[in-house]
Parts: sequence; structure tokens; C-alpha cells
Amino acid sequence: FLGMITQEVQAAINTASSLLPNDLPSPPIYRKVNPADAPILTLAITSSTLPLPQVYDLTDTRMAQKLAQLPGVGMVSLAGGQRPAIRVKANPSALANMNLSLENLRAAIAAANTNQPKGSFDGPFRSTMLDANDQIRDVAEYRDLIIAWRDNAPVRLRDVASVEQGAEDRFLAAWANEQPAVLLNIQRQPGANVIEVADRVQQLLPQLMATMPAAVDVVVLTDRTHSIRASVRDVQHELVFAVCLVILVTYVFLKTIPATIIPSLAVPLSLIGTFAVMLLLGFSVNNLTLMAMVIATGFVVDDAIVMLENIARHREQGASPLDAALKGAKEIGFTLISLTFSLIAVLIPLLFMADVVGRLFFEFAVTLAVAILISLVVSLTLTPMLCARLLKAMPAHDQPNDVIQRLINRYALMLQWVLRHQRLALASMLGTVALTVGLYLAVPKGFFPVQDSGVIQVITEAPQDISFQAMAQRQQELAANLLQHPDVASLSSFIGVDGSNSSINSGRILLNLQPHASRNKTAVEIIRELEQQVTAVAGIKGWFQPVQELSIEDRVSRTQYQFTLSTPDSEVLSLWLPEVMAALQQRPELSEVAHDLQQQGLQAFIDIDRNAAARLGLSVAQISAVLQSAYSQRQISTLFTQANQYRVVLEVDPAQVQGIEALDKLYLTSNTGATVPLSAVATVSQRPAKLLINQQGQFPAVTLSFNLAAGYSLGQAVAAIEQVQSQLQLPPELELSFQGAAEAFRASLGNTLWLILAAIVTMYIVLGVLYESLIHPVTILSTLPSATVGALLALLITGRPLDLIAVIGIVLLIGLVKKNGIMMVDFALDAQRNQGMTPAEAIYQAALLRFRPILMTTLAALFGAIPLMLSTGSGAELRQPLGLVMVGGLLVSQILTVFTTPVVYLWFDKLVRKRQQSPVEVASL
Repeated sequence: FLGMITQEVQAAINTASSLLPNDLPSPPIYRKVNPADAPILTLAITSSTLPLPQVYDLTDTRMAQKLAQLPGVGMVSLAGGQRPAIRVKANPSALANMNLSLENLRAAIAAANTNQPKGSFDGPFRSTMLDANDQIRDVAEYRDLIIAWRDNAPVRLRDVASVEQGAEDRFLAAWANEQPAVLLNIQRQPGANVIEVADRVQQLLPQLMATMPAAVDVVVLTDRTHSIRASVRDVQHELVFAVCLVILVTYVFLKTIPATIIPSLAVPLSLIGTFAVMLLLGFSVNNLTLMAMVIATGFVVDDAIVMLENIARHREQGASPLDAALKGAKEIGFTLISLTFSLIAVLIPLLFMADVVGRLFFEFAVTLAVAILISLVVSLTLTPMLCARLLKAMPAHDQPNDVIQRLINRYALMLQWVLRHQRLALASMLGTVALTVGLYLAVPKGFFPVQDSGVIQVITEAPQDISFQAMAQRQQELAANLLQHPDVASLSSFIGVDGSNSSINSGRILLNLQPHASRNKTAVEIIRELEQQVTAVAGIKGWFQPVQELSIEDRVSRTQYQFTLSTPDSEVLSLWLPEVMAALQQRPELSEVAHDLQQQGLQAFIDIDRNAAARLGLSVAQISAVLQSAYSQRQISTLFTQANQYRVVLEVDPAQVQGIEALDKLYLTSNTGATVPLSAVATVSQRPAKLLINQQGQFPAVTLSFNLAAGYSLGQAVAAIEQVQSQLQLPPELELSFQGAAEAFRASLGNTLWLILAAIVTMYIVLGVLYESLIHPVTILSTLPSATVGALLALLITGRPLDLIAVIGIVLLIGLVKKNGIMMVDFALDAQRNQGMTPAEAIYQAALLRFRPILMTTLAALFGAIPLMLSTGSGAELRQPLGLVMVGGLLVSQILTVFTTPVVYLWFDKLVRKRQQSPVEVASL
């Protein structure tokens, strides 16, 4: 898809090329960039003695080009705008005295510096290439350049202008902390391992720094891998913690070390095998795949526990180790296959989701599915073999002082009561379904948890008529103020118009926070303090938002979420925008509502008197060209070297440009050779003007951005905006469309229900094929409402929204909690078919005999999820909702399903028997 888009972009550039100015310094180009993929490393290159343009040149030629060649590096860009150039600052008065214009100056410089092929001499014996000194290579040569002759004397460039080394664009600047700097940003290629790429850069840096002058300092200002490494390290600790908890649960139930070791071996074997498959598939070890591993820790041991428990039950009944292993494996084998494939079935919809859910969680789903499959193989092969060899005679669980047996006895009494009051149990299950619907409507909806990556982005904005010098001063004051906060370690700052900044009155600051271990506040809490702190800086405002590791934003915005208003008529946009802003700012769900429409810039409008210009021998094109040469930093020539190319920039000396009165000193040369002041053919007036023109879909547009107010979710904010749209009755030509995360959230609202429904349907189909029945899969799936109620209750109690991570947790719960039903139904069906039990006797015995493995597997999954729920440090915001949902769902489902599943089984059995008896009764009649 991206390849098709790039072809269309290139075709559009080719079509528009004939409409572009002929003197463009370079043709339009495009790059394939992921806006959400922030630089993995930012280097600050500074010097206290060398000028920044020279530092920029050294960085570009000696560092950037080498770094761009490293494997995995996608793009290396320089920020700060100090690209070297030769700046020609013209003196209008001196030019007028020499009867010269800026156009004469431009033409003379362009003609004096050229680089054209000259060919060669090809004689009978030798070939000689031609070259000439047609390029001017340094400032001194430019100063001595003769641009005209007056009174038989040369007029040199130095007579009418100053020439110096400078920056190509003097309206760009960057700082590292409070020192002017060149910022080198390194982005990885799509799919490249971020840590490996960063390590390669760090290994190469000493060699590159050795090639730089001693006066140049190179510092790693921002390293995203610090938070990524910390996050991976935290998840690794949680993985070890989860493994230990699962082993502990196994030991508590089985009471012997050999019996504990046998199922516990499934954990390392499954995880090692999963890592091997990940390597073959090219997956990376990241937050999501490691999160899958932590969850898998509680899953993979389940099959081995069920197998071992069944074999141990036969050993308790006096069977030999080999007989117990053979008989137990034969009894439980089909159950394990049902458990595994029904669990994998819930992951299948994730693999085929086409939107952001599918793209983000593909590796997560595959990793978890592989781990579960490997655990099935281990449980069906290694576990019975080890049981036959190592499993000793198990302690009897029917001893009076056995805690587990007492628990089973208490459960038997409660189950008998429930079976005597089946209608009450069915009513409670229906109530659970109703409660699930109510909780789903009550729990606020979100998209992604706000992550604390250790970096905060600040978008700054000053009054629209501010000058570059004033903006630079205020930006530095704001940066100095932010650096005073104890949790801010360093910052980078940038102003000027580039691909991210759209106007001269806006800027960017990236704050690097102290490591998580060194601070006790989250990024959001620090933002609240900084927002109060920056009010002390007058004349500039900052919008703060934490930089997200998982982000799908497609534009730089003041705040976290955006939507746009677009219309073919810009007047309609200007008319309705104030009303929309006023209505949104009154909504309690929204905070820091802003827009990017800037129409109050200061413009000097030059009204050309065409009649006067024609009378004096001037054309409008001449006047426009002189203005361009005077004030637009016009690039009039190019100097080529072996390593790079540099521009020659023409402008009027900035010292003589302090306001619109400078236009009175500008002169033009008519076609008769006379010098004409601009004031003779034009008048100048000031008026407001647009700083920039925003479009979306080729129509005028304005982007409105907002943050969530404290205590509100993204779902509530989106609903509030839609309510404002409805209340204001916006005209049909004014289209409101959400962007970035807000748009993805709206799309995911529908997909969330479809995802859960697809998981249920897929699991029903798999169970129907395994059991060759339409009814028994429904019995097993009756366990799902209790798990969903627990998950939603956990979110409601803790005040968390139902976001994508929580939805994935619910999907996993759907696959996990039905294990209780499978183990009961399998045993009950076997007892009815092979032992002649009645349905009531079969399901009652199944519930009692399967209670211990049900409890063990549930606790194993529960303790595997607890480290995620309690996780701290970098990336914990992504892991906590998954652990919380699973813990809440498993607790409630464990309590309810062991009672409701037998009742549902009996109810469906009665229903089937009635349908089977009806044809017999009809036939007898």
C-alpha cells in the first residue's frame, strides 16, 4: 500500500514541476517516514569557539554520512538550520549610488560562479580534459568580484555589500540545554531492532568523535533506548517473578518436589521454544512480546498440571507409576487438546484484524499461541514420561487435616445446595449477563494508556507578530525555566519553520526526565507542575504532553488528541471556529483546547501603482524580483565541493531592515537605466494576514487539539465533541473528522465488540468440531460472562478505562476461563458414556474430581498475571491493565463457574432429552 502511495506522490510532483518556479534551489523530494517513530538517539554537537555553521558542516560531512550507512539506520537529520552558506548582505544606498539594483547584483554573482562541463581534447595520442577556475570558492574571492564598471573603475562586491560566512537560513536555531547547538537525530529503519541500532551508533561514536576538532563537543542528549531497556528489564524481572509464583502454587498443591518439578519444566521449555520460533519469524523482544511471555507463564503450566494431577490421582488409588501415566494420559489427552485449541482459537481474530489492533498485536498473539502449542506438546509427551519415572506415591488428599480436601468437601456441600436450587443459579447467571452489559456501558472507554517514557514534548507558541529574535529570546527563557525543575535532566530546543514547525512563532522543546528510579513522580504529575512553573515566563505559552512509545499520531500537535474542521469555503471556517472553540472550552471532559488557525500575523502590503511603474519603465516582475532578492534569503548561486554543496544567499543587510520604513530605501533600475525608489511606484500599509494555510483533502482546514480533563476518558471526550457538533448544528459543508489516536479510537469502538464476538464464535466452532455437538460448546462458553464481569469490575473499581490493552486481556480471559467448563464437561460425558452415570451424578462427580486441577490452573494463571498488575517502572502503564483485567476476571470466574457450569450442563441435558422425546410421542399418536 505504501509503495502505491509513493508512486502517486512522485507522479504528482512530476505533474506539478512545470508550475513551480524555475529558480528553485532543488526539486521537490519526499521521504517515507513514520511520524510516530521518534528519533532513537539525539546527539547535541556544540562548540564554544567555532561558529555553528562550521560545526554543522563538520557534523554533516564527518558524522551524519557515516551514521547513515549503519545497518538499521533509516534516516539521519540535522536540526538547528546552521547549514553553511556565503551570505551577501547588500547596502541599498550604496547600490543606488552606483546606479545598480539588487537584480544587477544577483545576475553578476550568478554569472561569475558556474560549474558546467567543458569537454576534452582528443588528439591522435593523448586525451586532455578541460577545467577552469569558473567557481568562486571562498569569501575573499566574492568580495573582490567585479560586478560593474563605473567611470572606468571597477565596482567590486565589497563596495556595495558585505560578504561573510554564515548560515543558509538565519531563521532557524536549536539549543542543547542553554547552549546553541546542532542537533543530530537518528531514526531507525522500519522493523529494525531499536536497541541493536542504538548500540551500533554508540560503538561508532568514539571513532567519529576522534575525527572532529578538539573544540567540538558531542553529547548524547536523548536516548530512547534507556526507557526501552528499562522496560525490557522490568518485564524480565516480572517474568522471573511469575515463574517463581507459578512453581510455588504447584508445590503447595502437589506437596512433593518431584511432582512440582515435572509441570514446572513446561515453563522453561515452552519459553525457550517460543524464543526460537520468534527468532525464525524475525520477531523482536519488545514490550508486547515479553508481555505475552509473562502471560504465557501462567498458561503453559496449565496443561502439565492437568496431566500430572490426573496421573497423580491414579497413583493415589494405588496404580503403578507406568500404569498411572498411561491411563492418566489416555483419559486427559483429548481434554488437553480441547483446552489448547480453544485457547488458541481466541487469538485467531487478532491475527487477522486489519486495523491498528491487528498491526500492534500480531506479534503478541503469535508469541502467545506458539508458547501454548509447545506447552501442549510437552504435556502430552514429556510430562507422562517424567511421571512414570519420577512420580512417587502421592500423599492422600482425603486425610482429615488436608486443606485442599477440606476445601473440596466444603465445595461439595455448596454444590449440592446449588443443584437443589438450579433456577436460582440460572437466574444469577442471567443476572451476570445483564451486569456485564451494564458494566460495559458504565466503564469509560479509552485507547492506549498514557505511558511514561521519560520524555516530555513541549510545543511553544508566542504572539503571531513576533520576530525571530524575540522568539529566540523567549524560547531560551522558557527552556531555562524548565531546566530548574529537579526531575528534568536535560532538554533540546528548536525554533523556526521546518517540517514540524509551521510558523515562526512556534517552537519545540523535548524534556528528558530523570530515570524512573531517581524520581517519585510520573510524567503526567511533572507536567502539571511544569504548567504552573512556566506561567512565570511572559509572552510565550507551552503545551505539554508525554512522548509515547506506542503512538499512531500522524502530525505534530499541541496536545495529545486532535480533530479537524474542513470546508471548501474558508469564510465558513472562520465564522464557525469561535463558536466551536467556545462550546468545547465549556465542556468538563476537555482541557487545553487549542487550534492552529493563525490569521493575525503582521503583513506589509505593497500596493504597486502599475501606471506609475509603466511610465517609469518598470514592470511588476522587476519589482517582485527585487523584493525577493532583498528580503527572502534568496539563493542565487551554488558552490560545489567534493563532499557537499553550499548556497550563496542574497539579502539586504538585516541591520537596515527594522520595519516597513526599510522599503523606502529600496531602489530599482528602469529599462532606461534610471534609478527609481520603490516609494515612487508603490505604497506600503500594514494589515493582519494568515501565517500559514492549512488544508486537508485540498480544502481549507483547521486542526483543533485537546487533552483529557482529570477523571475523564477518551471515549467521554469524543462523545462530548460529537455532542457539541450536534448542538451547534454545524452546516453540512463543514466537516468534522477526528485524527490520529482519536480517529483510531472511534474505529476501535466498533472493532472491540467485533473482536470479542469473533473470539467467541471462533472458539465455539473449534469446540463444536472437537465435541461434535452444538450444545456442549454452549455449556462451556457459559463461563464467559463471569470472567467479563470480573474484568470490568476491576477496571471500574480502580478507575481505569476499557482500553485496547484491557480488551486484549478480556479476549485472553475468554480463552482461559472456559478451561473450567471443558474439564467438567469432558469428565461428565465420559462418565455418562462409559460408567453409566446419570447426568446429575456425572456432572457432580466431574465437578468434585476436577475441582483441584481447576483451582491449580486458575491460581497458576492468576499468579502469572499478578506481576503484570503490580508492575512499576518504564512501560508499566501498558502492562498493568492486562494484569488487572486477568486477575479480576479469574477471581470472579473461579468463584462462579464451578457452580453455574454444572447447572447449565443439566439444563441443556434436559432440553436435549425433551427434544428427543417429542418425535417418539408424536409417532405413538
